Amino acid sequence: MGCAECYKARLSLAETSGGILQIEYADITLLGHRDDNQDRVSVAVAENAVLLAVVDGMGGHAEGARAAETSLASMLESFWQASHPVFDPLGFLHLTLSKAHDDVVNLGAELTLETRPRATCALCLVQGGAAFWAHVGDSRVYQIRGGAVKERTRDHSHVEVLLAEGLITEAEVQGHPMRNFVECCIGGDAAVPEMTVGTRKPLLAGDILLLCTDGLWANLSDADIAGFYQPGGKTLRESLMDLGKRAVQASAPYSDNTTAAALRWLG
Repeated sequence: MGCAECYKARLSLAETSGGILQIEYADITLLGHRDDNQDRVSVAVAENAVLLAVVDGMGGHAEGARAAETSLASMLESFWQASHPVFDPLGFLHLTLSKAHDDVVNLGAELTLETRPRATCALCLVQGGAAFWAHVGDSRVYQIRGGAVKERTRDHSHVEVLLAEGLITEAEVQGHPMRNFVECCIGGDAAVPEMTVGTRKPLLAGDILLLCTDGLWANLSDADIAGFYQPGGKTLRESLMDLGKRAVQASAPYSDNTTAAALRWLG
């Protein structure tokens, strides 16, 4: 298949103020058919909170991998410096993304605007039996319940605008020539980019949160993504790896870096 891969997964039992927090989580990143991997991913587990993050360095700009690395390091630093559980989750997400943006902007301060490092990202905070998420660009967050997509983020992209205005259908999105045109990102212009910060999303036992770059979702349907894990079958890690390989195969021999993080809420 021509793709290098790395992954990790574990079952975590963490003491919380409300008892035992039980989660299973995994992350993967696949090279695909690219020369280098400009994606980054992490799952940070504290005693009372978990942060999942995926970042996609934009390959059409200088130092995409460095932009992704800097973004991820900034977000993880914000998480570990915060008290847990986070007092104001939505404010935390907004400030965390804003700081990551500033850090990436500083990377390209001496470059022309067109060549400055950039990235898209998705971030999800899990605490107190609920999820809070935010994103910039076309990296996504899915909440999966009972093998179906309960909610997902909407990309900051041209085709998403066309879809919202009823000018194209969901079926036309995948093959649209402007599918990869992202309207905002981390880095580049110094102004804080448009970002979407969601509201509190209660979790039920068995819910799965999946964060991914466009290398995963671009050639798979929401139904493919929603059904990637089957209770009683393969582990979350194995299921996520299978999904990632399926995404790479679906766009071979031109597959992008394919990266995802998943968390299964056990109650």
